[in-house]
Amino acid sequence: MRTDPATLQAALPVPPLGSHSLLVLLLQLAALLGLALLLGRLAVRLGWPAVVGELCAGVLLGPSVLAHLAPPVSRWLFPSVAEQAHLLDAVGQFGVLLMVAVSGLHLDLGLVRRQGATAARVSFFGLVVPLGLGLALGLVLPATLFGPNGDRTVFALFLGVAMCVSAIPVIVKTLMDMNLLHRDIGQLTVTAGMIDDAVGWMLVSVVTAMVTAGSAGVTVLVSLAAIAGTLAVALLVRRPLRALFSAARRAEGDGPVTALTVVLVLAAAAGTHALGLEPLFGAFVCGVVIAASGGVRPARLAALRTVTMGVLGPLFLASAGLRMDLTQLADPQVALMGAATLALAVIGKFAGAYLGARTSRLGRWEAVALGGGMNARGVVEVVIALVGLRLGVLTTATYTVIVLVAVVTSLMAPPVIRMAMNRIEQTPLEEQRRLAHAGAAAGQA
Repeated sequence: MRTDPATLQAALPVPPLGSHSLLVLLLQLAALLGLALLLGRLAVRLGWPAVVGELCAGVLLGPSVLAHLAPPVSRWLFPSVAEQAHLLDAVGQFGVLLMVAVSGLHLDLGLVRRQGATAARVSFFGLVVPLGLGLALGLVLPATLFGPNGDRTVFALFLGVAMCVSAIPVIVKTLMDMNLLHRDIGQLTVTAGMIDDAVGWMLVSVVTAMVTAGSAGVTVLVSLAAIAGTLAVALLVRRPLRALFSAARRAEGDGPVTALTVVLVLAAAAGTHALGLEPLFGAFVCGVVIAASGGVRPARLAALRTVTMGVLGPLFLASAGLRMDLTQLADPQVALMGAATLALAVIGKFAGAYLGARTSRLGRWEAVALGGGMNARGVVEVVIALVGLRLGVLTTATYTVIVLVAVVTSLMAPPVIRMAMNRIEQTPLEEQRRLAHAGAAAGQA
């Protein structure tokens, strides 16, 4: 009896990762993380968000710089081999899922409820105005800027979503560095940014479903139903999650609690991915639900935050910068798109947040501070840009433009906030909050 060769091949064990592939992967990770750490610290010393330096690490090691200065080194360290690129992508995907989950863990639903109406107005106008401008820009840009899977409608929607988001990690870090998180406007900026984050991930999931299943109206309805179902499940699992974490807390050390959190995040991401939504949406919702369940104290997840934000996050951002090609900006068409996208993104977000603040009867300088803070897009826009590149909605050129917008708007936020807040008198309640924050920090130390 003869055995079919295909059957025989399938029965053989999968060969392990090749020695050379493993060597290249290890050197890639070491180079990206090492340079990201160095440039991230340098950015902080200069008063910039660390995300700027971490992205620049990838830019320096990618086609923008290293490929031109030392082509043989670039080809050896970052070869154009799909299998090798996928290994690095897998590490980056794991990192970004945990990054988004940690962002969800910081979502304070109590703060959202307390500042509900004002934060909702600021967030609404801050989302709708730049989303509309992004849609309009996407509808007039030439088709040569679309990715292989991006028709005009999908591309315009994706550009609008990328332009309307804010970045909670950058906003919070900026306000903390400037000692402004205790101010009323600082708290309101964080709350409105939280709402922006949540809505942004929903919109990304809708666009993802349109790309993967077609842009018919029924697809949008199905994706909205899937989002509603995900949120309904999230509300139902709060009590079981509390019981799960209660069991994990009985073990010695924080290892079981951390492992359970990671398992839940990956399972939630897989669940939304199976529904045709963006996996990042599942990770974000999972982080929010874990925090809202009350099953685990924030201190028990300190190790997860440290590894995620100190190692996996910078690795992801550096690998994202690796995909940027600044030489594309030499093309006048791409440069013009970049200038238009940056101008509309800044004007739209600032004008929307300003309008929302003024309709809430806030003062002029308070509205300016809100506009400056909400304008910082940072990590969130980088993640969305990478999703667009992965889905084939964006080209390398349009991806580069969107990431540059994220960097520039993050750099603009601190001076605008500082200028506006210097003109707003601190209230006694804000001073009490500052002292409470300082006392909590001293207690943790």
